[in-house]
Amino acid sequence: MDNWLVTAFLSLLIYGLWGFFPKIAVTYITPQSALVYEVAGAMLVGVLALFLVGFQPDFHPKGVLFGTLTGICGMLGTLFYFFAASKGRISVVVSLTALYPLVTIFMAALFLREPITLKQASGMLFALIAMFLLSS
Repeated sequence: MDNWLVTAFLSLLIYGLWGFFPKIAVTYITPQSALVYEVAGAMLVGVLALFLVGFQPDFHPKGVLFGTLTGICGMLGTLFYFFAASKGRISVVVSLTALYPLVTIFMAALFLREPITLKQASGMLFALIAMFLLSS
């Protein structure tokens, strides 16, 4: 098996746990508190990983801006995810929020001029149908 495939499967497994653990967390603490502890966990992994590889950060104003916006969007998205997990069925919440690539694909086509093939457009349409079916 290719090296990237192993890490992709590990990512899939870990993201699956990431989608599941918040439902348990928000049964004991508020979504806001769960977000704080998630950030603490992320910082622990980040600092440990950076220490192990001897990381030296790059600097470019646009890179820093978009990296920071990534963190802001990720944490806001996670906070809203925790709120949804505290109220809704986790199987539906995780399925709906996992359709976020639709936003990415649309923005990549609009701003980066990445083409969307007919097959991809069909997949997006099916994802929208899935969103409707999951939320009804």
